[in-house]
Amino acid sequence: MSTLITNIAELMTQDAEHRVLKDAAVVIEGERISWIGPAASAPAADDAVDAGGRAVLPGWVDSHTHLIFAGDRTAEFEARMAGEEYSAGGIAVTTNATRNTSDYDLTRLAQGRVAEAVSQGTTYLETKTGYGLDVEQEARSARIASTVADEVTYLGAHLVPAGIDADEYTRLACGPMLEAARPYVRWADVFCERGAFSEEQSRAVLQASRDAGLGLRVHGNQLGHGPGVSLAVEFGAASVDHVNYLSEQDIANLAAGWSGWDAAGTGSRGTDSRGTDSRGTVATCLPACDLSTRQPLAPGRQLLDAGVPIALASNCNPGTSYTSSMSFCVTTAVLQMGLSVHEAVRAATYGGALALRRESGNDADGERAVGSIAVGHRADLHVLNAPSATHLAYRPGMPLTHAVWRAGVRAR
Repeated sequence: MSTLITNIAELMTQDAEHRVLKDAAVVIEGERISWIGPAASAPAADDAVDAGGRAVLPGWVDSHTHLIFAGDRTAEFEARMAGEEYSAGGIAVTTNATRNTSDYDLTRLAQGRVAEAVSQGTTYLETKTGYGLDVEQEARSARIASTVADEVTYLGAHLVPAGIDADEYTRLACGPMLEAARPYVRWADVFCERGAFSEEQSRAVLQASRDAGLGLRVHGNQLGHGPGVSLAVEFGAASVDHVNYLSEQDIANLAAGWSGWDAAGTGSRGTDSRGTDSRGTVATCLPACDLSTRQPLAPGRQLLDAGVPIALASNCNPGTSYTSSMSFCVTTAVLQMGLSVHEAVRAATYGGALALRRESGNDADGERAVGSIAVGHRADLHVLNAPSATHLAYRPGMPLTHAVWRAGVRAR
């Protein structure tokens, strides 16, 4: 079954050439994009959809969420808005509620959050464990996450539970807990931050996770300067997320990791002298979280200018960023972080895919790329109720999602 989407006023591909096509059309065949180009040259298809002069983008790729939770932290939010400083300790409130919620209800809650995200244009998303914090509960969270999200990350090293020695808990997170979650996850993460895990403890978690064959991510440099970025670069993590407090050396280290990468963004994986992937670590900015915690916004403009690819993600979670609106993140990046509309959209689509290492793949290898609109890539499309993507920032807060295709299926 093929579908022709025509009468597209602006098609922002976010492909290797960064093309923005006017009066364009797209053909979807099954779950893949089979053709893009001028509407006047579009081939015939089994079905046709008139976009009505609207803009079409890749679907949002949300590379950082925490959707497997129960409970409410409104009181914490109110206290923070009244001037109380954010600390990592609030996670324990969610842990207690999550542990006391049935599998059925926890799954239903997560499915509802995914549906909310899709309704706003998100077509590919990652989510983490981290609100179980014992072997049984972390394995349960990983299993449930694997049924609702595209990518799952093990975050047993989210917080040390009260009454447990930090080194003892780190050993648990590196051993039995990791082993229990391993069948359901592709990634591992660690909250390397004051009030969470030290540099030494974070290093142990990253090493154990790499030895287990998992890709790596790091929560780093959120509440102050620290070792998160340097550890992420040292271990070749796919992303380091938050990055609110960066030194010039942190930025230089991140930039150096991309020196061998194809800057055109084709997804070509050059190799270094050891024959390994030469890509660096993506810096993931979480602007909704920054606003909620009243931290300085991550320096997205400075990172891009230094040659560091960035991603934008929602960080949807109950304590510090209870939103899955990627459009809000894009708007904030344009209005307050100094990004252009094109840069912000790219960070929320291709950048998220790069942070998840899903930016390449096509008919030849059977693993379809997400985050960009190109022949052979997964047909993830976001149709705006506007003639251009500029309206995302020009009309902040307005519900601009008109239609969504996810893996070739119309989801809205």
